[in-house]
Amino acid sequence: MKNIVVYGAGGHAKAVIDTIEKAGVYHIIGLLDGYKTAGTLFYGYTILGDESWLAANAEAVFGGIVAIGDNWLRARVVSKITAIAPHFTFVSAIHPTSSIARGARIGAGTVVMAGCVVNSDTAIGEHNVLYTHASADHDSTLGNYVTLAPKAGTGGTVTIGDFSVVSLGATIIHGKSIGEHTIVGAGSTVLGDIPAYSIAYGTPAKVIRTRIKGERYL
Repeated sequence: MKNIVVYGAGGHAKAVIDTIEKAGVYHIIGLLDGYKTAGTLFYGYTILGDESWLAANAEAVFGGIVAIGDNWLRARVVSKITAIAPHFTFVSAIHPTSSIARGARIGAGTVVMAGCVVNSDTAIGEHNVLYTHASADHDSTLGNYVTLAPKAGTGGTVTIGDFSVVSLGATIIHGKSIGEHTIVGAGSTVLGDIPAYSIAYGTPAKVIRTRIKGERYL
């Protein structure tokens, strides 16, 4: 198995680590995290340092994955790693109990957790997170740094823009579009298009207010 590092040492990282371990494709040699002390243990793995560790050790690993739950923070860390190690390979992690249909595409750095369904010819972008039992139906398109929370789901031919979040148990009916940097609240049902930079929730989901780029949602 190829050696990789995981950036992150929090609750989300545990779920990502479990997915990597269950998949059995890569071997984790340690974790990177700027808020943990190098040499300490987290979830059975040694904290190697922060992203600067890669400056001296990039050749020691095949690549890695950023295990940070917030889309915007995840993107910032990816940018830092790319600046330090331009040829760093971001790997995807796909749990063996997930279902990836023929024609589906999973981007680099994306995590697909237990019980997820990615249906035929759906395109999942880079550095996305599909939590347990999330689903994206046929011919849908998810941009980059998108999150589908546990049991969130889409119908067919749905489009979700970069940095957007579909929260716990929310559903989007077929053919609808969610703009970039938008949050769909937990348990919502989306029956119409939702514009970019919005927070929407309810059944049917309605825009409650706008939001700014990078605004925290966790």
